[in-house]
Amino acid sequence: MGKRILMPAQEINLDNVQYVQERIEAPHLTGFLLKLFVWLVESRLFGHAILSVLKRKNKMTQILRHTVIPEEPMFFPEFPPQEPETAVDFVDEDTPPALRVDHALKCLPSYDTSKASRVARSNSFLYWTIRDYANAYRSGQTTPSDVAECIISAVEESLNTNPPLIFFISFNANELRKQAAASTRRFEEGSPLSILDGIFIAIKDDIDCYPYPSKGGTVWFHKAREVKQDAVCVSRLRSCGAILAGKANMHELGMGVTGNNPHYGTTRNPHMIQHYTGGSSSGPAAIVASGLCAAALGTDGGGSVRIPSALCGVAGFKTTYGRTDITGSICEGGTVEIIGPIATTVEDVMLVYAAILGLSTVDLARLRPMPPCFPMLGTTENLNLVGSLKLGKYSSWFADVYSNEVSETCERILTQVASSFGTETREIILPELEEMRAAHLVSIGSEALNHIYPHFENGQRMALSYDVRLNMALFESFLAADYVVAQSLRRRIMHYHMEAFKHVDVIVTPTTGMTAPKIPSSSLKIGETDFETSGYLMRFVLAPNLIGLPAISIPVGHDKDGLPIGLQLIGRPWAEATLLRLASAIEEIAPPQKRPAVFYDVLKGV
Repeated sequence: MGKRILMPAQEINLDNVQYVQERIEAPHLTGFLLKLFVWLVESRLFGHAILSVLKRKNKMTQILRHTVIPEEPMFFPEFPPQEPETAVDFVDEDTPPALRVDHALKCLPSYDTSKASRVARSNSFLYWTIRDYANAYRSGQTTPSDVAECIISAVEESLNTNPPLIFFISFNANELRKQAAASTRRFEEGSPLSILDGIFIAIKDDIDCYPYPSKGGTVWFHKAREVKQDAVCVSRLRSCGAILAGKANMHELGMGVTGNNPHYGTTRNPHMIQHYTGGSSSGPAAIVASGLCAAALGTDGGGSVRIPSALCGVAGFKTTYGRTDITGSICEGGTVEIIGPIATTVEDVMLVYAAILGLSTVDLARLRPMPPCFPMLGTTENLNLVGSLKLGKYSSWFADVYSNEVSETCERILTQVASSFGTETREIILPELEEMRAAHLVSIGSEALNHIYPHFENGQRMALSYDVRLNMALFESFLAADYVVAQSLRRRIMHYHMEAFKHVDVIVTPTTGMTAPKIPSSSLKIGETDFETSGYLMRFVLAPNLIGLPAISIPVGHDKDGLPIGLQLIGRPWAEATLLRLASAIEEIAPPQKRPAVFYDVLKGV
């Protein structure tokens, strides 16, 4: 096979770039056929040949082994200097979390505490917000302990449905009551710690939350890696008075984007329980969408916060790489992953983000970040700033979806944004999307193995689900040279996106190329591998992980079956405030969202 020699990225003429539709060639398998295929792939006799054929058919061999790339590798995101955002409230990295949350709270539009306003909006009511809970506690209408009992009853109910909904992997009613009682006492004493005091937040099972184990969706990981304290992000939430509701279900080890988990049961989509939630933060998104908790923390290394948020009809936020400290998570030390908030509204995403932000000491030194800040959403200048934004859209990519309903719904909301606020949408071109997908796969796969291998002991590989074992076999087939090539491609992809940001402020795409897929009954006990579906789910989400950009998914409609559709906004490095500003404006004009079929009103009577 002849070598392909790439021109330096800065010499590429974008006018000559042709969009290449993504086509993934791989078998869709469940049940016995999946077991047989994994056995063949793991065998010394057949495995190498099978994986070689799959990689060749999907152009990975050509991209990784037969391409000459002139750029030097970039082993973690290297961001060019950025201009400060405007009409924002800056906070210091060292500001205590509760004070940062207070800063963010003051940036929100005023809150109407009157009972009449709550009743007046009852016809369009979807979810209680963090400020709704806070107002209920401060007015004496209810207590965190009362809400805790509702949540405990709802979790028990969710396990007794047919099929069970499987929101949590670890849930301890007594631990929840203990935290809620402490919060209730603070309100009785008139000394809540922050607006997040008494707010129930679920934690994904790959983020440490003492005293719960971190299983990562496996049946053994917690035995090899003991949890002795909270992850940094969880500790920051706890210092604000948040009540940590338990460890949410997830796709095992984050190695999948459907949420399928044969060990603990697959979390069901609250909008339609025969459909997937998306993954790997399946439990966090479903818990928020069902009303059980106001917010949740997930991890996002390949769309794992944004995909389930889109499929479950809630908001999911991926920050700039390094903006949140991932110390104390299974993905600690990676270069594509972040910990991010999931909530029902943009303002709640912003409040939780305010609590958890803050770089690790290492990232602070090497990334040279812009100071964190929050958009001043309650000012008259805010809408003027929204109207001045230039949105970038790569039309050929935007329309490459499984269902036209997805792209058409996202197109309609962009038209409405332009009509309502005066935004301008400009055509952009982002070359080498196939190369980007290959670079991301090699990067996240190699880092996943690096996280897992130190904890491996005899027999533990065989205890993994079959689709995870298949992914591991694929990751293990990559060479060190493949990893270096992937990092050279990372530099090229960074260049193309920074060039786009010279002309636009935000890149817009659908979050996913399809709505929530149906769960095959044959996948529940053994699992499923479906790389084509995964490709549609991950089509638009990879660049923020590979090159570390911030991105947010917000619900903007539903398909004909009532399944949610999400719009993704991708921002410049460190430009979280711009994304939150635009997302909040879009949220205000988006069509009314539908309440999920499974909904728990844990704040009754307010």
